[in-house]
Amino acid sequence: MIIATSVVFVGGILYLIRYGNNPANYEFFRGEPADFSSLEGVGTAVLSGRRRGIIQFGLLLLIATPIARVVFSLFAFVRQRDWTYIIITLIVLISLIYSLVGENS
Repeated sequence: MIIATSVVFVGGILYLIRYGNNPANYEFFRGEPADFSSLEGVGTAVLSGRRRGIIQFGLLLLIATPIARVVFSLFAFVRQRDWTYIIITLIVLISLIYSLVGENS
């Protein structure tokens, strides 16, 4: 969580240094650019030094944190051979993954 928050914070600071003096235009809504809708696009944006890409990468790290916790819990329960918690953890993991990719596929 601290790493993800730090990445978002650094990206935000870099973004404000570059675009902080520009006036905000709230007349038209502009959604996220298409290149931020895939992991490859975010990776390319980060490697090219784009500030919004860094912010987006930090947000992806933040989203990945609970998924990683559930996966590590699953490994611990498998090692302990605790079948009740293995099944519950698998249900939670499947629900998390479906909530991320199920509706967009």
